[in-house]
Amino acid sequence: MQLLNIAVSFFQEGGIFMYPIVLVLAIGLTIAIERYLHLSAASYANQKVWRLSMDALSRRDFKQALGISQQSNTAIGRILAYGLERSKSAGRRDDIETAMEEGLMEALPRLERRTHYLAIFANISTLLGLLGTIIGLIQAFTAVAAANPTEKADMLSASISVAMNTTAFGLMVAIPLLLIHALLQTKTTELVDSLEMATVKFLNIIGDASAQRSPAT
Repeated sequence: MQLLNIAVSFFQEGGIFMYPIVLVLAIGLTIAIERYLHLSAASYANQKVWRLSMDALSRRDFKQALGISQQSNTAIGRILAYGLERSKSAGRRDDIETAMEEGLMEALPRLERRTHYLAIFANISTLLGLLGTIIGLIQAFTAVAAANPTEKADMLSASISVAMNTTAFGLMVAIPLLLIHALLQTKTTELVDSLEMATVKFLNIIGDASAQRSPAT
């Protein structure tokens, strides 16, 4: 309870620039939660589709694997569908790999969407904090200029203390947003790496299947 009172008092003393910083924090946290849930769900869904597709491919049932991939609305599903469709008309590994890379390029924007805003919001909160402090200092020196000389030192120190609250609060918002941004970037990179690894495994499976269908020389 005491910590909450301190936070409220700190916020109230910071001035009007505290409000846009709080707004930036709210938007940033909303994006962070949405992105984390989206990436977690995408990772789980990709793993599920990959297991089902690999089960079909292990039986050389390419038709079922294509059906599973096309029915799913996942990144790995789109990538496998591109590869399986191209394998029907093109037997060369390079052609299939190119088609799957096209599917990966389509999936990337969906995975990276809105994550970069967190770094932008972190910079905005820092700048808002500095701007609030500068304006607060200007107002403080203006007020002190017309004050009684004996009271100038006390008034100036108190005004500067209040003005610095804005910078402190801006940094308190920026640092967590930057950490969350780094976490989401890492999670996105791991997901992309898993898709690239799945592409290589799929190409190897297709290559082995083609070799088995080819007549022995």
